[in-house]
Amino acid sequence: MPTTHGLAQCEFSYRGDNYKKKVKEISQAWNQACRMKSLVVGSMTTPEYSEWRSKRINDNISEINSEGVRQMEEYLQAIPSELEIIKQDFEKKNLELKKKLERLEEEKMHLRLDADVQKLEAKKLRKGKNKA
Repeated sequence: MPTTHGLAQCEFSYRGDNYKKKVKEISQAWNQACRMKSLVVGSMTTPEYSEWRSKRINDNISEINSEGVRQMEEYLQAIPSELEIIKQDFEKKNLELKKKLERLEEEKMHLRLDADVQKLEAKKLRKGKNKA
């Protein structure tokens, strides 16, 4: 039976009173043919074929290339999120600033000690001048 058999019967004008009825009839005939096909095919297929058929999208078979594909968990573990990178940078800068603050406080303490020593020496010199 040729593919175009009965096609002339399906041609109609989209004008007039009966066009919705014609569309409905064609749709029902198409759905019936599809249902019959699935019943006939379903009884003769293997589970592998059914699985393959379920993966089809609009009669296009999606090819799954598993070469070079990593598991999602592995992919997520290997690449840190932007938030984690920012957090690591923040912690690194925070540590550097803490070290710098400790160094500055130590330097401040040494400068105070130097100032105290110089004040004491200045006092001694004044006392020495006052006695002389």
